[in-house]
Amino acid sequence: MREVAIVGVGATPVGEHWQSSLRMLGAEAIQAALQSVQLSTVDAMYVGNAYGSTFSSQAQLGALIADYAGLKGIEAYCVESGDASGAAALRTGYMAIASGLIDTAIVLGVEKSTDAIGSNRVKGRSVSLDADYESVHGATLTALAAMIMRRYMHEYQLGLGVFEGFTINAHRNGNVNESAMFRNLIKPGGYARASMISDPVNLFDGAPDADGAAAVILTTPERAADLTDVPVMIVGSAVGTDSLALQDREDLLYFRAADESAYRAYQQAGVTTAEIDLFELHDAYTIFSALTLEATGFAGRGEGWTLANNAGEALGLKGSIPICTFGGLKSRGNPVGATGVYQALEAYLQLTGRAGKNQVPNAKIAAIQNLGGAASTAITHILKVGG
Repeated sequence: MREVAIVGVGATPVGEHWQSSLRMLGAEAIQAALQSVQLSTVDAMYVGNAYGSTFSSQAQLGALIADYAGLKGIEAYCVESGDASGAAALRTGYMAIASGLIDTAIVLGVEKSTDAIGSNRVKGRSVSLDADYESVHGATLTALAAMIMRRYMHEYQLGLGVFEGFTINAHRNGNVNESAMFRNLIKPGGYARASMISDPVNLFDGAPDADGAAAVILTTPERAADLTDVPVMIVGSAVGTDSLALQDREDLLYFRAADESAYRAYQQAGVTTAEIDLFELHDAYTIFSALTLEATGFAGRGEGWTLANNAGEALGLKGSIPICTFGGLKSRGNPVGATGVYQALEAYLQLTGRAGKNQVPNAKIAAIQNLGGAASTAITHILKVGG
């Protein structure tokens, strides 16, 4: 297989883009990415989107957005894997380039959450859960996260306050990210006073759904040399899956898919956790952060929460394992099915030294992991500057 390089990126801020449609958001990110490397077209486009059909009553996003963005006629189609759709599109683009069938591609992640509000959004989101055994009974992703979090707290005899550092860290990083949706700082003690959403998940535990589009341009190392001085190589890419319904899992507190996809990606890249300089994980809920850190080898079983001690110092930009370096889903905002592409864009900025106030010092290797649902799907990529 050929190596694959990221050479250009573009995005809209995550937020409530009432004035823009799904196609408009996608085209804006595409044009920004193309302009970043002075390209006018590509061979193919792969779109990551989770809820275009239920939020925006729109499918066939590949043809729709390619046409609107001025890329009419290219290979283009949509990839869906719940909240992990962005990373699924990234892996699709990676495989297309690595196989030799495509030389240059755009991977676009796009979501328009504000096309649905209130109960309609919750209903639209629930199609990613098990329709026969979960959503039919009124289960939502937030409720499932609450069940997992309650079990974790019971199993390890923990109070809610141990998760505070995850939120403090995300907002601390989002505070200096001019494109973050929520730039407010969370002071120690503020987390415990937040309104309860689905006990024990509170307002500061969950990431707010929002609109957004991000695009990255993939190509071969040979073509990359003509487009940029600092290519970022995708040196690991892997997918893991678990049962959709929580009731079918042997261990509720083990993110099997996250473990398996990370392990395969580490093996492919030839790296260990000790060599990874930053980790953009899927912090849709703080309990997901704790369990992801455990599943991916950064903490032992039942110890993921300890990395959030001391206001998340170990997770900060100068910590032992920086996460959510631009604010994560919690502060930057949750672009749902576009999340995996935002993660790739942010890792690219870190590895090329373009992260500004959010820069992790001397970042050379990044891991990004996007989850679908309650880690029913996990897609991990390892990125390395210069190959």
